[in-house]
Order: sequence, then C-alpha cells, then structure tokens
Amino acid sequence: MNVLIVYAHPEPRSLNGSLKDLAVSHLTSLGHEVRVSDLYAMNWKATADAGDFLKHPEGERLAYARASKHAFTGGTQSADVAAEQEKLLWADAVIFQFPMWWFSMPAILKGWVDRVFAYGFAYGVGAHGGERWGDRYGEGTLTGRRAMLSVTIGGRPPHYTDRGVNGALDDLLFPIQHGIIYYPGMEALPPFSLYMSDRLTPEQWPAVAEDYKARLDGLFTDAPIPFRRQNGGHYDTQQVLKPGLAVGTSGTRIHLLHAGEPEQAPLAAPRDIARGL
Repeated sequence: MNVLIVYAHPEPRSLNGSLKDLAVSHLTSLGHEVRVSDLYAMNWKATADAGDFLKHPEGERLAYARASKHAFTGGTQSADVAAEQEKLLWADAVIFQFPMWWFSMPAILKGWVDRVFAYGFAYGVGAHGGERWGDRYGEGTLTGRRAMLSVTIGGRPPHYTDRGVNGALDDLLFPIQHGIIYYPGMEALPPFSLYMSDRLTPEQWPAVAEDYKARLDGLFTDAPIPFRRQNGGHYDTQQVLKPGLAVGTSGTRIHLLHAGEPEQAPLAAPRDIARGL
C-alpha cells in the first residue's frame, strides 16, 4: 500500500522528527511504499495568494475560490500544489505528523491544506439537489483513503477531557478530522496523541515507539471514527441532523453514528422534497 506522511516541524531532531522517521522505517518494513512531504524542508509556501495560479491576470481582483477552480480545471495551478495533489491521489493512507500549537496545527500545515485542497479537487465536487449538497463528508475525490493524525501535545491528559480546562481532544481535533480529512472523503482514524511531549525522557521513548508501531500496524485495519455520511440520509435539506437522531447528545458528538443507527438512513421521497416535507 502507498502511504503519504505530511510532516510539519522545523527541527529534524525533534520528537516529531523521530516519530516521522519511525513511521517511514516501520511502514517500509511492512512492505508499504512511503513518501514524505517535509513542509519545512520543502520551504513550503503557506500563504494562499495569486501566486498559486499561473494565469491569474496581474492587477485583477483575486477571488481565491473561483481562481482555484479555474486553475485546477485548466491545469494552471502552481507546480508545488499540483505535486501535492498527485501525492494524495497516489496514497492509500495519509499520516499528518505535527505538534499541537495553540490548539491546532502549525500554520505551515494549515497553509498546505489551504492551497492543496483546491476547488474541484477537495471541495466543490458533485451535484446538489434535495438532501444532497455535493460529494463531501464521506464522499469526494479522496474517498477510499484513510488518514490519521499523529499529534504531540505539551499538556497533560486530564486537561484534554470533557471537563478538562482545554476541552476534549476530540472536540479540538474535530475541525481537522471531520472538516479536513472526512470532508473530501477520507476515513479518519482515531489520532495517535502523545501528551507531555516536552517532558518525554529517553527512557520513555521505547514504550512510545512500540505504541506508535502498533497504531501503524492497524493503519489499514483499525476501525475509523464513525462520522455520519452527509449523503447517508441523516441530514435534512438544510444539512441539519434530522429529529430522532443523537437524542441526548450535544456538540460535535451528534455527528457520530450512535449504537443501533444505520449508516444509511432512508432518504426523503422526491415528492416530499419538492413539497418541503
């Protein structure tokens, strides 16, 4: 299988660098082919601007989404963006390796998403109609692929729980796992999260390495996070979860399949959609 690692840390000798190197060596030993996008080493341009489009007229007002669509469909994206899109299409699984900085990913990685997930590639895909709002959240260009976050965190585990001061880790990662990974069709695996990362001692590393290798062993077999599919019949014509689903649940957890719920719920009949029922 093909695995792409998108790695975002400025120091090769960091813990993140060690986790990236471990993933490369272990996945290769399992027979997988691995490619790495080392964003700092690549001097990746994090800003989305007119330079991403080879034929954007100088001085013309930039509407980035529209320009992104024209460049993607017309083959006039900048070479670095097109190369990363090719890697994603090549990959069967993607690992995002990064430290949690200010409750999210580093800016260079967010800039990778902003530029690579172009209109027509990762969004703006598929037809709209009735309860269907295009091919997204479980469908789309990257359907059939898996992705996992490998995240180092400076804080302690209790800080990232439902009652912890920083909020539950699943909620903090929801915009990434649901909104970036799942939106264009990839299945999101539960994250590999390493807490108190700045306090890790050399003596603790072997146990961490074994835990990570176990997660890498399950990259293609572990159950993904059970997000609801947008076009699975769970959402109405306004993309609001239908009554009777996720009763007694609130927050981001309503977008997870609950016990006993079918992955595919019945869609409204065409005449009901037309009548607004």
